[in-house]
Amino acid sequence: MTSEGDVFISINNKLSGSGKVAPLKIMPIDGLAVGSDPGGSVGEYEPEYPIKGNAQLNLKLLPLKGKSATKGPLQQIKDEPDLPRVLIIGDSISIGYTIPVREILENFANVHRPPANCASTKHGLGSINEWLGNKKWDVIHFNWGLHDLKYMGPKGENLADPNIPSNKQQVPIEEYRKNLDQLVQTMKKTGAKLIWRNTTPVPEGSKGRLVGDSGKYNKAAAEIMVKYKIPTNDLYSFSKENWDEVGRKANVHFTSQGSKKLASLVAESIAAELKR
Repeated sequence: MTSEGDVFISINNKLSGSGKVAPLKIMPIDGLAVGSDPGGSVGEYEPEYPIKGNAQLNLKLLPLKGKSATKGPLQQIKDEPDLPRVLIIGDSISIGYTIPVREILENFANVHRPPANCASTKHGLGSINEWLGNKKWDVIHFNWGLHDLKYMGPKGENLADPNIPSNKQQVPIEEYRKNLDQLVQTMKKTGAKLIWRNTTPVPEGSKGRLVGDSGKYNKAAAEIMVKYKIPTNDLYSFSKENWDEVGRKANVHFTSQGSKKLASLVAESIAAELKR
């Protein structure tokens, strides 16, 4: 894709098609996946015809000309020097509540997040030092889970069918437990107050995930939080009890109003820690 919006598709190094689209100015909430865009702007879709051969997708991020990108949850903010610094770490669920949390805590805290979907604990281990940086944090509100428990195909296929034996969870629960322990140890070194936000439910019909796995991964995470005396922001129970009002059908993501309700609980938990 060029900066003018020209798109070229090659299969086995042979030009297969071309077209023109408007370049994306911000990354969709849960990134892009070949064959689907779960929870994003495109939605689920299936190709009309199967592709024979090896297809390669290249994504090139291009600098915007003129004005800066539209303000979004991944945009880095400038600190108000007299306010405490808060870091939100998490996947697309946290991306959904980042802006309303910032709005609620305006004039009370500088609310930051990494400029990315923090995905699984495996991704977290590779990026945590970069996300923490070298500045002081007063509170870190964090979660990993939905990307750990999702199923992947043997060739890295995203959100694969859990009922096919060759498909496995991206991070098995025992590895998740070890990764999370290591991540907590790293975050504790910052001296920040930590808040664990447990993993929200997988509703019936969700692609690539099994109902009930959030509870299992939360149980493993709870052992780590008890070990290090870290409070839990229980969005799992709230979401499970109120899914019809806040969640999407057969989709782990929340409605915009649902994300705002989560944001109020997140902001409340952060404010409580800042006042201690």
